Amino acid sequence: MAYAKLGRDSSARKALFRDLATDLIINERIETTEAKAKELRSIVEKLITLGKRGDLHARRQVASFVRREVADQESGQDAIQKLFADIAPRYEERQGGYTRILKLGPRRGDGAPMVIIELV
Repeated sequence: MAYAKLGRDSSARKALFRDLATDLIINERIETTEAKAKELRSIVEKLITLGKRGDLHARRQVASFVRREVADQESGQDAIQKLFADIAPRYEERQGGYTRILKLGPRRGDGAPMVIIELV
């Protein structure tokens, strides 16, 4: 399957999606361009599916992709813990379709179509 290169080399693209996926897990909704959101959707869906599996191997697979940023200051919970403890159990009965993309309109500077991607 083809994917959007987004004008970046492969390492920059991987870094971009690591950051976006981590931010989406922490904040549960982010504003980005439509092209980035459409690519990010499949990545986050796979991460949540791994979170639903919940075993050690799945946790390590998620840890190899998601950045170790603190999601919750009070509990000291990081993005990986939030995915496995809070987000994955929420979708236990759901077979995919964990994200929603809402269009916002063009960005002021360059007219790029902007969207909000959020967890359903």
